[in-house]
Amino acid sequence: MTHIDTPETQRSNRRYIKAAMRAPLLSAELEQQYARAWRERGDSAALHRLVTAYMRLVVAQASRFRHYGLPIGDLIQEGNIGLMQAANRFEPERGVRFSTYASWWIRSSIQDFVLRNWSIVRTGTTSAQKALFFNLRRLRARIDGGSDRPLEPEAREKIARALNVSIGDVMDMEMRLQAGDRSLNAPLAEDGETEWQDILVDERPDPEATVLMTRDGATRGRWLMQALRELSPRERTIINERRLKEEGVTLEFLGRELGISKERVRQIEHQALRKLRVSIERAAGEAV
Repeated sequence: MTHIDTPETQRSNRRYIKAAMRAPLLSAELEQQYARAWRERGDSAALHRLVTAYMRLVVAQASRFRHYGLPIGDLIQEGNIGLMQAANRFEPERGVRFSTYASWWIRSSIQDFVLRNWSIVRTGTTSAQKALFFNLRRLRARIDGGSDRPLEPEAREKIARALNVSIGDVMDMEMRLQAGDRSLNAPLAEDGETEWQDILVDERPDPEATVLMTRDGATRGRWLMQALRELSPRERTIINERRLKEEGVTLEFLGRELGISKERVRQIEHQALRKLRVSIERAAGEAV
């Protein structure tokens, strides 16, 4: 999907980026001071200074994901959410620079946004698929120069090994990245009126078939209930426990419950099934 910023939005983005790049960086001591003030006293002014100093990290990370066709302003906004999450979770006593810690949160927030919005089709639900989505272009450029032609089998195998995914996953993601989304209202040809949706086949049953299937299902249900009533109590118990429940019990279990051998349970089950078949066939013949 391609998103286009308005001129006003572009100007607003440029102002934000300039302000972010002008903000002075913090020393390790000031980072610790502001982080502790926010964590221990809820000092919002300290939080503002800490976050403002590292908005440039957001801009840098957002710029890395511009080629996915999403507005830079939206990427920056998502990166800022990650920056705030980092500020809320940062533990100064661990002795790690806030910039290092925040970078991970910023990148993760932007990546999640890209995965949610790059396509109307959900992309990359597992960690391996996410790694494949964000690294396929880079690895492809390294292996075959980033050409537009399909990957060679050897190249797919190298990428699969590098990212610890299957070759099938690489092929699927390769097709997803190359195809993109297409509007159902897009014309098949520039000078034609036929749209993509005009050639799509609806494989769902039509209303008449749906009504017939519903009616036939209800009829078969009545036949089955009538056939079950013709069984003995023991036969009904065995059929219900073995055939009509989502997870049928074992012959051995039923044998213990009924006080008979599992072989005898098997015999009764086969006998009951024959009775059911005869009863249902008779009902079907009478219906004709």
